[in-house]
Amino acid sequence: MLNKHRGELYLVIGAIFFSMNGVVVTLVLDHMTTFRLAQVRAIGTFFLLFLITFIQDRNSLKAERREIPTLLFYGVFGYAMVQLGYFIGISRGVPLSLVLIIEFTAPIWIVLWIKFVRKSVVAKDMWVAIALSLLGLILVAKVWQGFSFDLIGSFGALGAALALAVYFLMSQSQGTKRSAQAMVVWGMGVAGLFWSLVLPIWNFPTAIFTTEINLQGRFSDYSAPGWLLIAYVIVFGTLVPYLFVVGGIRRLSASTSSVIGMLEPVLAGAFAWIWLSQSWTAIQLFGGLIVLIGIYIADRAKTNAK
Repeated sequence: MLNKHRGELYLVIGAIFFSMNGVVVTLVLDHMTTFRLAQVRAIGTFFLLFLITFIQDRNSLKAERREIPTLLFYGVFGYAMVQLGYFIGISRGVPLSLVLIIEFTAPIWIVLWIKFVRKSVVAKDMWVAIALSLLGLILVAKVWQGFSFDLIGSFGALGAALALAVYFLMSQSQGTKRSAQAMVVWGMGVAGLFWSLVLPIWNFPTAIFTTEINLQGRFSDYSAPGWLLIAYVIVFGTLVPYLFVVGGIRRLSASTSSVIGMLEPVLAGAFAWIWLSQSWTAIQLFGGLIVLIGIYIADRAKTNAK
């Protein structure tokens, strides 16, 4: 039973780690910019996982010359552009909830690609699953509250959605050629290089490492040094969940995996409720239930939507 559903288990575990990381990121972003955090996440994850993979299975890191352009594209669009589009959205004043909803339209673009570009069969249930999951996320996020429209910010969020679709599709196709660890090493390495070109590393605000950051919410009586929270973001908020998610995508389809990924905003809200004492309304709980139903339907349809 465990082996049969190992892919789903990996994706759920990845979503849990990503969601928990959202709270820690919120704390860190009070003291540094989103772009610098993306940079330190990518570079830190790359070096740590590169050392581990080099010791365990260095052959999996090798790539033929003809594969380099594909891996560069994978790192820039599958990793860096997802974060860049997300940051453009929130920096332009688009509500975080709306940015997340737009970003998690990725399953729609994946299924459209599969149907009209690959010309493969897409199970009817997959369309139902996507629609239900999106509806659930809209209810969870309550996007009708504090709605504001910004063209550049909205296009940034849409760009993040398309980049996320690239991430799922390429993680599936490239995952047959190398290990999940090697995939993340390449992705994070290229993303780290991208961010270093955009933001020179020698100007990094190193003061964050010794800054005492209040943990807020239920833990407002406590503080932690910046280096510890950033280490958490790198290890448990980036390295670990990416390994689980890429491992899950390798066992399932890109379309199914992307729908299961919609669990992340729901769990992020739950962790914010637990840690930061943010309240949840009945309609948000109902939305979370709808997302779970959508994910269940998508999982049932996985054999027909590759």
